[in-house]
Amino acid sequence: MLGPPYESQVLDLGHDDEGPVVATLVRRRAADPGGRAVLYLHGFVDYFFQTHLADFFVARGWDFYALDLRKYGRSLLPHQTPNFCRDLSDYFPELDEAARIIRADGNEVLLVNGHSTGGLVAAVWADARRDQGIVHGIFLNSPFFDLNAPWLVRRPLAAAVARIGRRAPYRTVPRNLSAVYGQSLHADHHGEWRYDLAWKPLAGFPVRAGWLGAIRTAQRRLRAGLDIPVPIMLACSTRTFRGSTWHESASLADAVLDVEHMVRWAPRLGRHVTLVRLDGGLHDLTLSGPAVRDRLFSELGRWVDAFVVRDDALRDAPAAPASVPAGRRPFAAPADGTSVPRDRSPDRTATRDHSPAPARTPAPDRTTAPDRTTDRNPGPDRNPAPAQDRTAAAPAARTAADPPPPPARTAATSPAATPADPG
Repeated sequence: MLGPPYESQVLDLGHDDEGPVVATLVRRRAADPGGRAVLYLHGFVDYFFQTHLADFFVARGWDFYALDLRKYGRSLLPHQTPNFCRDLSDYFPELDEAARIIRADGNEVLLVNGHSTGGLVAAVWADARRDQGIVHGIFLNSPFFDLNAPWLVRRPLAAAVARIGRRAPYRTVPRNLSAVYGQSLHADHHGEWRYDLAWKPLAGFPVRAGWLGAIRTAQRRLRAGLDIPVPIMLACSTRTFRGSTWHESASLADAVLDVEHMVRWAPRLGRHVTLVRLDGGLHDLTLSGPAVRDRLFSELGRWVDAFVVRDDALRDAPAAPASVPAGRRPFAAPADGTSVPRDRSPDRTATRDHSPAPARTPAPDRTTAPDRTTDRNPGPDRNPAPAQDRTAAAPAARTAADPPPPPARTAATSPAATPADPG
């Protein structure tokens, strides 16, 4: 639980088939606000506890908000199945209400920051609300764009499980989640962070067939192509860890998802996507070692200033001459625990790679080589199963059902700094 200067507001979302439903909006106001706010969305088996992320934004004059989605963290009620949903649109009511509250607090610019599953949720919500001028920028931290499993599991088997999920949504998928990622984070093991293990257990929660079907539906929509009209920054690690037992290399790689999937599908988000890859980054880049965190926040700050703040200033500038084209509860005491024109310019996907070698972007006219990962875990926020190469990034799968991604333009790369002690 957080305490001052954080506040929390419980959003009453009515009832579903399990009973009452709530979400929790955590708020921290900037001392010198500038009419801008960020809304953070967590991942699967997760909740908001990354207060250093809030420190970064508040120091820049941004109000910080974090939403514990229904059935997660502060919003998980005793009668509920942890982290369950039938469709990612189930989360739209709390996102819409959070955006309304943020604007009512005097903020006219909204940056959405989604991590892992929260990144997928943020993308489909922003696409659904693209004509309403709600969102002005998106920062995706290791988004969950594909299942980290071999092609046979990602496509035919996942489709079969999704069909089962329509009839028996609460049926458990018989896959054990690895504790390696949790061990790389928690201070009682190999990490530097402390958080509530009841809300974020090391080995995760059971994966349900209905939830997996919801994820698959959203991922297929993404792969078909979204049309998000605002600037997007996608950041991920340069490496994927492929083990089910602890190894030191898990402290320097994404031990949950295949980072090449994120790179492959980034151009499907919209027309203005910036890709940043950080050598030594964990799945949640904000929980990586100090050196990686510093690089992440440096890149994020420059991107926000260049594309979100600058675009906001341009919107507020005087008009050019005619001859020039041109049901909730109030915030509790400190918590424990306008329209944007659609960008019509050509596709713009820039890449900044903090690794010794330049980042590879997907080819425009073909898919990449077959997937060689041996991970059998379809869940999003746990670690994949072992393969011979523990840190090699697996190439994206070749599938006739998936359209090839559009071309990406790659910016100059910069050398990597040596990561500090793992986080």
